[in-house]
Amino acid sequence: MLIGYHASHEQFPPSRLLALAKAAEGAGFGGIMTSDHIAPWSERQANSGNNWAWLGAALATTSLPFSSLAIPGGWRYHPVVLAHTIATLAEMYPDRLGWIAVGSGEAMNEAVVGDGWPDKTQRNERLFAGTEIMRALLRGDTVSARHPWFAAEEAKLWSRPARSPQFFGAALTPATAAWMGSWVDGLITVWKSKADVMEVLDAFDVNGGAGKPRVLQLQVAWATNKEEARMAAWQNWRNAAALPYCLAELRLPRDFDAVTRDIAPEEMDEVIPLVVHGDELLALIEAAGSCGFEEIYIHNVSLDQEGFLCFMARQVLPCFTGGAQKK
Repeated sequence: MLIGYHASHEQFPPSRLLALAKAAEGAGFGGIMTSDHIAPWSERQANSGNNWAWLGAALATTSLPFSSLAIPGGWRYHPVVLAHTIATLAEMYPDRLGWIAVGSGEAMNEAVVGDGWPDKTQRNERLFAGTEIMRALLRGDTVSARHPWFAAEEAKLWSRPARSPQFFGAALTPATAAWMGSWVDGLITVWKSKADVMEVLDAFDVNGGAGKPRVLQLQVAWATNKEEARMAAWQNWRNAAALPYCLAELRLPRDFDAVTRDIAPEEMDEVIPLVVHGDELLALIEAAGSCGFEEIYIHNVSLDQEGFLCFMARQVLPCFTGGAQKK
């Protein structure tokens, strides 16, 4: 099992996030995953650097494998342009761009280019079409394709990696996981409860995903005591308490702030696990491991990342060596 670090572009400037990626490698994490946003979830977060520019620097200054989310539906990134970017990074840093998690996106990030925001059915159609174009280009094919939303005309990637990154599906619901099961290379989801996660995984498995890799993003709020951890979750990642439909449909960070304005700090206990001791996080990792996840990326929503990295280096990561669980 690989224990990785989630680099949150929404919470930190790119320069600081680069320093945190280096520190995460020093702490003993086995890999890093990143988000791909143009806007944060909250005005309080106040950051959102360009993920693809940042990845070039991060890959150059560390030795860890990196993985990233990507939205190939043709809003911010045409799938040909996105494939070109991925190919260049993967060629420069062989086998270090591990997987790309493709999703249907959020209005907050994609509608900013003024192309409207369609319903989920069309977003899924665009996701599938864009991913197929990227796959073909990374195989070395010359691609001509015409869809209602974007087209490719004799597109070809002249500089490609020896091996293409895999394309994992980003799924938050059983319905999305079931739809993706037959055509993605693996699945990434987020932790809610074991029962909720197993619903997503079971839907994926019975619809063509059985035997494919599973990856988890595990959000926690770490601090030296529970009250500080609770306040860190409430101040920095209250958007996690928004109703599921909000994630894809709300347009602006201030919209997320508005719909979570009345959330009390104590309500965050049901949304994000509060972690103070290493045994608490190890128990969460063990529960996730029992679901069959091969990679778990820890996202600490607290702003005290340096303290968290020291905590991980002392109390959690010594239980893992080179991504292999010792416990």
